[in-house]
Amino acid sequence: MAAAALASGLLIAASVPPMGFWPLGIAGLAVLVGLLRDRPARSRARIGFLCGIGLYAVTISWFAEFNVIGAVASMAIEAAFLAAAAAATPPGKGRRAGFVGAVVLQDWARTYIPFGGVPLGGVPLGQAAGPLVPAARIVGQLGLTGVAALAGVAVEFLVATLARRGHRATTWKGAASLAVMFSVVVGLPAAGAWVPSGRAVGTVRIALVQGGGRRGLRAVESSAQRVFDAQVAESAQVRGPVDLIVWPEDVVALPGPLAGSPEAAEVAAVARAHGATVLAGVTEDVGADKFRNAIVAWSPAGEVIGRYDKVHRVPFGEYVPLRWLVKHVVSLDAIPRDAIPGHGNGAVATPAGPVAITISYEVFFPDRARSAVRAGGELLLVPTNTASYTTTQVSAAEVASVRIRAWSTGRDVAMVSPTGWSAFVSSHGRLLQRSPLDDPAVLEATLTRRSGRTPYVRWGDLPVLVAAAALVGAAWGVSRRS
Repeated sequence: MAAAALASGLLIAASVPPMGFWPLGIAGLAVLVGLLRDRPARSRARIGFLCGIGLYAVTISWFAEFNVIGAVASMAIEAAFLAAAAAATPPGKGRRAGFVGAVVLQDWARTYIPFGGVPLGGVPLGQAAGPLVPAARIVGQLGLTGVAALAGVAVEFLVATLARRGHRATTWKGAASLAVMFSVVVGLPAAGAWVPSGRAVGTVRIALVQGGGRRGLRAVESSAQRVFDAQVAESAQVRGPVDLIVWPEDVVALPGPLAGSPEAAEVAAVARAHGATVLAGVTEDVGADKFRNAIVAWSPAGEVIGRYDKVHRVPFGEYVPLRWLVKHVVSLDAIPRDAIPGHGNGAVATPAGPVAITISYEVFFPDRARSAVRAGGELLLVPTNTASYTTTQVSAAEVASVRIRAWSTGRDVAMVSPTGWSAFVSSHGRLLQRSPLDDPAVLEATLTRRSGRTPYVRWGDLPVLVAAAALVGAAWGVSRRS
């Protein structure tokens, strides 16, 4: 049992980029729901936990680059959510419906708990390049998790039915159940692909500037001036004409306010030279122990015209929860300051049209992109900085998340990183361009600006959460009656 539970997690892990073979995610879920049959609660929780260990030991293994103890603790915490979902799944009748609801609820919980959530390496990212992802246009990322879980249940039910095909009593009921499950698994993504992605209101020519440089260096280990100079130098390679030039997150790192700084003047000169709006990632130190992380917009005339301060900070990356306690356990030299959270909706008005912005880590949180699009963003920009990581896991996960956001919001997306990957993604999740890692690069493309709201942007996660809770409740009701 333990080996099978670990294997189920490893199968799901193999669906998550950079491996990214989406059918294995469904296979892993099928194995997991099959293992829960007729098990007591403690055994179900153990199975779910082992599945989670198999999953997260692979997909968030990069945590160990920063702190091994923290990585092991994070894997255990994330696995505990799957353990709770498995324990909440009834072991008898109703097991399959309850499993779908419980997997959705645990995915929602881990998106926001603990420390604001760590929604990395889970089930939905493994479906970003698969045929189920169009469902996100209607039901969002949580709904995509539910559809993947239902597909796993359908596979497990089909296998179980074929294994006992000599029992006529299960034939018609089983056929009807399979028909319902497969109609949802096929029908919801088909409907999502058909639903319009908003009304086209124009186009915008965008240049993404990737300054390049060595990966695997933390901010305290790299030269802020060298990073900035690389961005300025590579911006000279923009062919143009373009409407927007987008720089990555925190490539303009300042010891004080932006206003009046030499760096602000240089960015303004880039905007004037190309006659384009420039959006650049800026960090400003505030005192000895705080800083701000923002995307600032310069007009084609070189004037600052807008700003969005990052709302969702990276725990143990941009701030340290319980710093007063943690500093006695591990060294915090690499994180000497805490980011001050912003409070904006993520929409920024520019001469090229209103844009929706999610900064780096925020792309993993569906509510940030939804908020910015609801506020009027006509395309989605994702300035990020993955230069601290030696592996491609985080970069690949961000690209996968960008593809899900494109489907759920109905917006074209541009993501830019100082060392890659930078990418353009269409509103239907198609990867249009992607830069190389490490090397300097400029990507240029014409994207479509769109207005209007997809069903997910309009309704959010509430309908999916209500349906998931209802499934779990109904499943336990059936189980107890039987």
